[in-house]
Amino acid sequence: MGDGAGAPTEAQLQAMESEVRTAMRAGVFGISSALIYSPATFQSGSDLTRLAAIPGKCGGFYASHMRDESDKLLAAIDEAVSIGEKSGAKVEIFHIKAAYAPLWGKLMPQAIARIEAARARGVDVGANIYPYRAGGTGLDVTLPTHVFAQGREAAHAFVRDPKNRAQLKKELAAGPQADWSNLVLASGGWKNVVLANGQTEATKRFNGMNFADIGKALGKDPADAAWDIWLGALPSRAGALYFMMDDKDIDLAMKQPWVSVGTDASVADSTADPEAQGKPHPRSYGTFPRIIAEYVKTRKVLTLADAIRKMTSWPAQRLGLADRGLLREGMRADVIVFDLATIKDRATYEDPTAAPDGIGDVIVNGVVALSKGQPTGSRSGAVLRHSCPGV
Repeated sequence: MGDGAGAPTEAQLQAMESEVRTAMRAGVFGISSALIYSPATFQSGSDLTRLAAIPGKCGGFYASHMRDESDKLLAAIDEAVSIGEKSGAKVEIFHIKAAYAPLWGKLMPQAIARIEAARARGVDVGANIYPYRAGGTGLDVTLPTHVFAQGREAAHAFVRDPKNRAQLKKELAAGPQADWSNLVLASGGWKNVVLANGQTEATKRFNGMNFADIGKALGKDPADAAWDIWLGALPSRAGALYFMMDDKDIDLAMKQPWVSVGTDASVADSTADPEAQGKPHPRSYGTFPRIIAEYVKTRKVLTLADAIRKMTSWPAQRLGLADRGLLREGMRADVIVFDLATIKDRATYEDPTAAPDGIGDVIVNGVVALSKGQPTGSRSGAVLRHSCPGV
């Protein structure tokens, strides 16, 4: 369908179904969507339900970065639940959050109630979370959805035109809109949006600065600064951190038994030059030790047993991995040995690639992969597959 707006034809939908069947037969766990981003944002719930029905036949997933995590969070949850309920697929909500500063303390309890109600009537829905106030994504999300309706190339040309920018700034300041998740508004303004990586030598000095300050340094409106950096990085993706969550909301979500822990991070080469990464989200390097150091030991949001469950047996159970996730005879020996007294995340927003303390040994499939904090060179990991015969 390309990368613009539009509804698929019946022939295109049938081709999509064929792709999903092929993938399920090859061992994938289900389908995923990222409806906050274009062109995925143009997908309809009914089309996604049709595609999700294929993994729904064999215990597979519809996993979703939902259409909205801010002011329209509840409607987004309703859509995800509806897709699961109608298709029969398990629903997994990516990194649940109430990312809307004006409604901190109010949205998250309502979101949990929505999910609890769905679970009570038999919908298999769960979520994962990362333990940070900031989200991290591209600068393209600071633009209204309609900008991308004709595809990426047209969007780039549109935003380069100063006449169009005046209108875009009005939309940015206008507040909630029906078809767009305004993350600048959700964060409380440009002062709470921080450049993670501008991807160019010219913007390196701004990595780690918020856009209110970057705008001042450049003598520009913060929106112009952000959009210029976004365009200047192409075809690479300039990224930012959006400080849009509240600790109390994170704590409340973290406590729910159906919430697991996830990083929402890409794989990174730890031998690469840290300067090339800019200031990425510390979740890439600190998520799991932070759960124990901060949420168990310091703030006592979770018990140690519950924290371990959220990182091991619960996700394994959700995925149907019957031989993993527990320390028990006959199970796969995937073991992390840590010192409860010293385990601590060291990755921060200022130093996001710092390795954690307190993790000594890691055993993967019965083979030592990390010994006394040092990699052994073992490659004992295995591809995990879901069984879905007959689709």
